[in-house]
Amino acid sequence: MTAPSTSWPYPRWIAHRGAGKLAPENTMSAFRLGAAHGWRMFECDAKLSSDGVPFLLHDATLERTTNGRGTGSALSLGEIAQLDAGSWHSRAYAGEALPTLEALARWCLANHFFLNVEIKPTPGQEAETGRVVAELMNRIWPRDIVQPFFTSFKPAALQAARQAAPHIPRGLLVDKLAEGDADFQTAQDLGCVAMVFNHALWDAGRVQQVHDLGMRCISYTVNDDWAVQRLLDLGTDGIISDRVDLFSPAA
Repeated sequence: MTAPSTSWPYPRWIAHRGAGKLAPENTMSAFRLGAAHGWRMFECDAKLSSDGVPFLLHDATLERTTNGRGTGSALSLGEIAQLDAGSWHSRAYAGEALPTLEALARWCLANHFFLNVEIKPTPGQEAETGRVVAELMNRIWPRDIVQPFFTSFKPAALQAARQAAPHIPRGLLVDKLAEGDADFQTAQDLGCVAMVFNHALWDAGRVQQVHDLGMRCISYTVNDDWAVQRLLDLGTDGIISDRVDLFSPAA
């Protein structure tokens, strides 16, 4: 089973939210820890503050991963900067801040790392978030090096990103397949270069279908040896994992 002939500049292994569960997710400490384990590509979640600045947070609300309460996008960047995003994980990370997407992107650029930005809009802000994230990357990321890779579960976010920065590649995230070929058609309509599936969704037929459409097959979130081996045997192209301590990104 062969992959598309188009070039694919990204590593196979992508560190989920920096270092998975080994450090507080979506913080600079997590990304530094992932890098210390030898990983070269990092996935993060980006949404907008109330004053329109992309920052890193997975959930719509703050309670799980910070000492804040309510919706993250309801706070200004100044208010977000005061949150403790580390104590929930362990005392070693008490006082950890939620970084801006720009801070992470500049760290990746300085260290020659690859970046997968999941556009994770607060509900109702899909198009705005896609546009602002793409405009930021378009402004700060040089055109002569490998571009960041945008992904989202929200087609409206990807479409807005495409309009703002059409040169930055996109991938459609899928957790549960729609009936028929709807997701495959959506990915094509958005000009995606990859489909990013919950790893359990991949089988030989779907891998072949995506490759035949000229796209790549990426999987999330893969934390077990047996699952990795299955995906490698299927001929998939990328693996997003929490286990930066278990898998060698050079494999």
